Amino acid sequence: MATHRLPARQATATQVLSRDTAPVLTIEPGDRVIVESLDAWGHLERQSAPGATTPYRFPDRRGHALTGPIEVAGTTAGDVLALRFDAFETADWGWTAGGSRDDAFAHSLGIEGSEPAWLLWDLDRDAGTGTNQHGHTVRLAPFLGVVGLPPVEPGEHSTTPPRAAGGGNIDCRELTAGSTLFLPVTVPGALLHLGDGHAAQGDGEVGGTAIECGMTTTLTVDVVRDTPLSSIHALTPTARITFGFDADLNRATAEALGAMLTWLQQLYGLERKTALALASSVVDLRVTQIANRTWGVHAVLGLDAVVVA
Repeated sequence: MATHRLPARQATATQVLSRDTAPVLTIEPGDRVIVESLDAWGHLERQSAPGATTPYRFPDRRGHALTGPIEVAGTTAGDVLALRFDAFETADWGWTAGGSRDDAFAHSLGIEGSEPAWLLWDLDRDAGTGTNQHGHTVRLAPFLGVVGLPPVEPGEHSTTPPRAAGGGNIDCRELTAGSTLFLPVTVPGALLHLGDGHAAQGDGEVGGTAIECGMTTTLTVDVVRDTPLSSIHALTPTARITFGFDADLNRATAEALGAMLTWLQQLYGLERKTALALASSVVDLRVTQIANRTWGVHAVLGLDAVVVA
C-alpha cells in the first residue's frame, strides 16, 4: 500500500465534475491518499472580517473548489469504491452564511432579502471547538461535503446537486473519521473528486452552508465487488447508512428507505414487508440537506439496534 500526497494547488483543482478532466493523480486500489482542499468557495486567504471578499481559487466561482480528479487504476463501471476516512484536519478558520436566498421558503421563515448574515469562525483543532465573532462556541465534527465521481455523460456538470450515480455534494454529517463510504463507479478510472470541508454541520444544512473550511483529509481508497447494495451507502463506527437524492422529498425518502429495507432483508433473511415492520422500530430517517436543489435523505440503522438470539 502506497501513501500519496495531493496538495491544494491550481493544477490540482477543479470546480466542475467531468469525465473529460485529466486525472491529477493515479493510485492503486488499497492506497492511502492525503488530500488538501480549500473551502467550498476556494478562499486563498482568511477573511479579514465576516463576509469579506478575498482572492478565490476560481474568480468566476461556478462550483465548489474541489481537489482532483484521482484516478483509481483498473476500475470500471460496476466496481464500487470503498472510501475509508482515516482522519480530517480542519484549517484554522471557517465561515458560515445564512439567508442568501430570497424565495418562498425563506419568506416562510420570516427572512426577507438576499443579503446573508455571516459568521467567521476560529477553529481550534486541539480543543475540537470553533468560536465565532459573537462568542458562540460549538464542538467540531469535521467531514467532507463533496465526495464524488463524475456522471457518465460527457461534458461539465455542476457540483451543487448530489446524484444517485456518483454521489458528490452529499453533505452527510455522519461521515466523520472512521467511516467508510461506498460509491459505485460511474466511469473508467473512477475519477474521484474531494472537497467542501465542513468543520461542523447540523442535519439539513438549513442555512445553506455549514462551517465551511479548508481540510486535510487522509483516506484509504479500495475497490470492492461484493457489497450489500448497488447504490451509495456507508458504514460508520456506529451505524449503517443508506441515501436518497431527489428534487421531490417523497422520492428521496423512498430511495433511502428502500435501500435500507434491502439491507435489512439481507442481514436478517426477511421478506420485504417484515423488513419494513422492523425498520419502523429501529431505523431513523434524517434530512441530510435541503440546500442543494436536490433533497438529501439518509436512513440510519444502528449497528447494535437489532440483536438476533
